[in-house]
Amino acid sequence: MMTQALIGVIGGSGLYQMDALQDVQEHTMSTPFGAPSDVIVTGQLHGVAVAFVARHARGHRLLPTEVPYRANIYALKMLGVRYVLSVSAVGSLREDFKPLDMVLPDQFIDLTRRREGTFFGQGAVAHVSMAQPVCPHTADALARAVQSVLSEEDPSSRDTIALHTCGTYVCIEGPQFSTQAESHWYRSMGAGVIGMTNMPEAKLAREAQMAYATLAMVTDFDCWHPREAHVTANMALANLLQNAGRAQRVMAQVIRMLGAEQPDSLAFTALQSALVTQPDAMAPEARARLAALLA
Repeated sequence: MMTQALIGVIGGSGLYQMDALQDVQEHTMSTPFGAPSDVIVTGQLHGVAVAFVARHARGHRLLPTEVPYRANIYALKMLGVRYVLSVSAVGSLREDFKPLDMVLPDQFIDLTRRREGTFFGQGAVAHVSMAQPVCPHTADALARAVQSVLSEEDPSSRDTIALHTCGTYVCIEGPQFSTQAESHWYRSMGAGVIGMTNMPEAKLAREAQMAYATLAMVTDFDCWHPREAHVTANMALANLLQNAGRAQRVMAQVIRMLGAEQPDSLAFTALQSALVTQPDAMAPEARARLAALLA
């Protein structure tokens, strides 16, 4: 029987492994939607079963557009994952969201154009609600984990880093960074951070009835700021690496909390009000393709 996991972690730029995992196993998986970004690594952390996947693959080999989002989420679902924690590098679109700050977005704007954004189609129709794309209970655990980690740090460094517990994440296609006109446009929308990877990831997690939350680590001010340098890949990665150890500690804490609390989530029943084509009306191949979601 395949290893089961309660919590799935999707590691973004700079987080290609989880150092604290014990009893580590690697799984080369296939799904009806292709292969995941990399092997799925399972293990135990604080006695909680965890599955980890490097979103861009180890060695950072996949552009945001090339990430197999459906395969990543479906593979985690096949392993029994109920809570998905996304770790993501983002640019700031607000003066008060500074580099090295951590943001827990509660809303998304999807401006991607070239990605498969649903498991459904080809004989199966569903329309999940995305009004509240983030599970508030999972995000609350993340917030408490960040606060716990920051409280353990030296006050001189802690005082320079803030946690922001809400904000809108605008997801662009990439791989290029924004033009200044685009950056100002996103700010006019009320977006707080900008990234390239959380969509359609959050939509797919909802279709898979998994509670989803993002730990967004600010690396730069995009290119709107009149006094700060415009973002470059080197700048973003340098700031991200400063936060990588902190992100590892936050993940360890939130995994411990979620493992102990296992909060309920509206995401767990998302398909009850979303599935238009009932399973008995689907062709056998459609039911087989969606088996992990319909179980």
